[in-house]
Amino acid sequence: MRIFKNISLVILVLLYLLAGINHFVHPQGYISIIPHYIPAPVAANYLAGALEIILALLMIRPATRKVASWCIIIILGAFMPVHISMLLHAPMQVGSVHVTPALAWIRLFLQPVLMLWAWWHRK
Repeated sequence: MRIFKNISLVILVLLYLLAGINHFVHPQGYISIIPHYIPAPVAANYLAGALEIILALLMIRPATRKVASWCIIIILGAFMPVHISMLLHAPMQVGSVHVTPALAWIRLFLQPVLMLWAWWHRK
Protein backbone atom coordinates (compact mmCIF):
# COMPACT_ATOMS: atom_id res chain seq x y z
CA MET A 1 0.00 0.00 0.00
CA ARG A 2 2.90 2.34 0.78
CA ILE A 3 4.35 2.01 -2.71
CA PHE A 4 0.93 2.66 -4.27
CA LYS A 5 0.48 5.77 -2.14
CA ASN A 6 3.96 7.05 -3.05
CA ILE A 7 3.29 6.51 -6.76
CA SER A 8 -0.06 8.23 -6.35
CA LEU A 9 1.64 11.20 -4.68
CA VAL A 10 4.19 11.50 -7.50
CA ILE A 11 1.37 11.47 -10.07
CA LEU A 12 -0.56 14.08 -8.07
CA VAL A 13 2.48 16.35 -7.83
CA LEU A 14 3.19 15.99 -11.56
CA LEU A 15 -0.46 16.63 -12.42
CA TYR A 16 -0.57 19.94 -10.55
CA LEU A 17 2.92 20.95 -11.61
CA LEU A 18 2.16 20.38 -15.30
CA ALA A 19 -1.31 21.92 -15.03
CA GLY A 20 0.20 25.00 -13.40
CA ILE A 21 2.87 25.32 -16.06
CA ASN A 22 0.21 24.92 -18.73
CA HIS A 23 -1.55 28.05 -17.40
CA PHE A 24 1.55 29.99 -18.49
CA VAL A 25 2.33 28.09 -21.71
CA HIS A 26 -1.25 28.02 -23.07
CA PRO A 27 -3.10 30.75 -21.16
CA GLN A 28 -5.78 31.48 -23.75
CA GLY A 29 -7.61 28.19 -23.25
CA TYR A 30 -7.88 28.85 -19.52
CA ILE A 31 -8.73 32.53 -19.89
CA SER A 32 -11.55 31.68 -22.30
CA ILE A 33 -13.35 29.53 -19.69
CA ILE A 34 -13.11 31.96 -16.79
CA PRO A 35 -16.66 33.19 -16.13
CA HIS A 36 -17.34 36.81 -17.07
CA TYR A 37 -18.13 37.80 -13.47
CA ILE A 38 -14.57 37.02 -12.31
CA PRO A 39 -12.53 40.22 -12.60
CA ALA A 40 -9.15 40.29 -14.35
CA PRO A 41 -9.33 36.87 -16.06
CA VAL A 42 -5.72 37.07 -17.28
CA ALA A 43 -4.44 37.71 -13.75
CA ALA A 44 -6.79 35.03 -12.37
CA ASN A 45 -5.35 32.52 -14.84
CA TYR A 46 -1.75 33.28 -13.90
CA LEU A 47 -2.60 33.25 -10.20
CA ALA A 48 -4.25 29.84 -10.56
CA GLY A 49 -1.22 28.53 -12.45
CA ALA A 50 1.23 29.88 -9.88
CA LEU A 51 -0.81 28.40 -7.02
CA GLU A 52 -0.93 25.01 -8.71
CA ILE A 53 2.86 25.02 -9.16
CA ILE A 54 3.51 26.16 -5.58
CA LEU A 55 1.07 23.63 -4.11
CA ALA A 56 2.55 20.82 -6.21
CA LEU A 57 5.98 21.62 -4.81
CA LEU A 58 4.61 21.89 -1.26
CA MET A 59 3.08 18.41 -1.62
CA ILE A 60 6.57 16.95 -1.95
CA ARG A 61 7.67 17.66 1.62
CA PRO A 62 5.81 15.83 4.40
CA ALA A 63 6.09 18.94 6.60
CA THR A 64 4.03 21.04 4.15
CA ARG A 65 1.84 18.32 2.66
CA LYS A 66 -1.13 18.79 5.00
CA VAL A 67 -1.45 22.52 4.31
CA ALA A 68 -0.88 21.99 0.58
CA SER A 69 -3.52 19.27 0.32
CA TRP A 70 -6.12 21.43 2.09
CA CYS A 71 -5.24 24.37 -0.16
CA ILE A 72 -5.66 22.16 -3.23
CA ILE A 73 -9.10 21.15 -1.96
CA ILE A 74 -10.03 24.81 -1.45
CA ILE A 75 -8.76 25.78 -4.91
CA LEU A 76 -10.66 22.94 -6.55
CA GLY A 77 -13.78 24.21 -4.80
CA ALA A 78 -13.03 27.71 -6.06
CA PHE A 79 -12.72 26.32 -9.61
CA MET A 80 -16.22 24.78 -9.46
CA PRO A 81 -17.94 27.84 -11.01
CA VAL A 82 -15.68 27.43 -14.06
CA HIS A 83 -16.76 23.81 -14.48
CA ILE A 84 -20.43 24.67 -13.94
CA SER A 85 -20.12 27.48 -16.49
CA MET A 86 -18.54 25.07 -18.98
CA LEU A 87 -21.44 22.69 -18.46
CA LEU A 88 -23.98 25.46 -19.03
CA HIS A 89 -22.24 26.64 -22.21
CA ALA A 90 -21.29 23.27 -23.72
CA PRO A 91 -20.69 22.47 -26.49
CA MET A 92 -17.84 24.93 -26.70
CA GLN A 93 -14.29 25.17 -27.96
CA VAL A 94 -11.54 25.60 -25.35
CA GLY A 95 -8.26 26.01 -27.15
CA SER A 96 -7.87 22.84 -29.21
CA VAL A 97 -10.40 20.89 -27.11
CA HIS A 98 -14.04 20.62 -28.12
CA VAL A 99 -15.95 20.45 -24.82
CA THR A 100 -19.14 18.46 -25.26
CA PRO A 101 -21.82 18.32 -22.56
CA ALA A 102 -20.59 14.82 -21.65
CA LEU A 103 -17.01 16.06 -21.25
CA ALA A 104 -18.23 19.00 -19.17
CA TRP A 105 -20.11 16.60 -16.86
CA ILE A 106 -17.02 14.40 -16.53
CA ARG A 107 -14.88 17.43 -15.64
CA LEU A 108 -17.44 18.53 -13.06
CA PHE A 109 -17.64 15.09 -11.43
CA LEU A 110 -13.84 14.75 -11.42
CA GLN A 111 -13.52 17.69 -9.03
CA PRO A 112 -14.65 15.74 -5.93
CA VAL A 113 -12.40 12.85 -6.98
CA LEU A 114 -9.43 15.23 -7.19
CA MET A 115 -10.42 16.68 -3.80
CA LEU A 116 -10.47 13.21 -2.25
CA TRP A 117 -7.13 12.41 -3.86
CA ALA A 118 -5.54 15.49 -2.31
CA TRP A 119 -7.24 14.73 1.03
CA TRP A 120 -5.84 11.17 0.98
CA HIS A 121 -2.32 12.61 0.81
CA ARG A 122 -2.80 15.11 3.64
CA LYS A 123 -0.74 12.96 6.04
